[in-house]
Amino acid sequence: MARTNAKRKWREGASGYAFMSPALLILGCFLMLPIAYAIYLSFHKVNLLGHVSYKFTGTSNFERMIDDPRLWIALRNTAKYALIVVPSQTLLALALAAVLNMKLRFRNFFRVAFYLPTVTSSAVLVLIFMWIYNKNGLLNYFLELVGLPTYNWLGDPSVALIGIMIMNIWSTAPLFMVIYLAALQDIPDSLYEAAEIDGANGWTKFWRITVPQLKPVTFYVLVMGIIGTFQLFDQSYIFSAGSGGPNNATLTVVLLIYQYAFKNLDMGYASALAFMLAVVIMLITVIQRLIFKEEKLN
Repeated sequence: MARTNAKRKWREGASGYAFMSPALLILGCFLMLPIAYAIYLSFHKVNLLGHVSYKFTGTSNFERMIDDPRLWIALRNTAKYALIVVPSQTLLALALAAVLNMKLRFRNFFRVAFYLPTVTSSAVLVLIFMWIYNKNGLLNYFLELVGLPTYNWLGDPSVALIGIMIMNIWSTAPLFMVIYLAALQDIPDSLYEAAEIDGANGWTKFWRITVPQLKPVTFYVLVMGIIGTFQLFDQSYIFSAGSGGPNNATLTVVLLIYQYAFKNLDMGYASALAFMLAVVIMLITVIQRLIFKEEKLN
């Protein structure tokens, strides 16, 4: 009897793994193997021209980061970008979701209209905003129309990154708005009705009921926002034509990895930078998880 039960469990386990094998094979080939190969490259000096060779260098690629001034510029730009964009897009998404969750006329129309920037290609959005920020673009046209001085929005290092921030807040907040909107509709109406009986006003209900109930969703939004901002590449690349300019003002960590990997062909150091970026993102995620200790719904 015991042998029969063990054989049945083995067959059930084998059947489960058989059904999982296609997904495991795909994940292994296109996720785990590239990660392992990138870690392997980070400890080597790689020559891709002519005869491909790998020279083990130990931790020299990681030690090199300390004396790389462009890396520290990229880290500062990326951190500044994340510190401004993530809270801004989270608050804007929550505010939009709260408004669109009300019983308004043409509510469905506004939901679709606000979501349109998310489904638009990132490259197209960058080109549109480059036209807006151009010397002869829409922004300077309106400034000149009201008698204000025009500005070189794309060429000034002090505002170039801010231009990318504004574009990303505008284009990514609607995605998180939809997530918040779905979560808002799952909050029981009985909680708000009980609060009204106790004399709570609209702000009290929002702060004491809505925000705590949305804590798991907020944790998810913040984590995805951090990951997205630390992986900023295409907007910065198109804005600066791949240089990270003006004067490294739009240089991000991922753009720097691209430059080392595909312009300088320094795959070993680029892999080390990618590994460092992954560690930073994981550490930030762990810190957020410690802050949001109650992210699981009851």
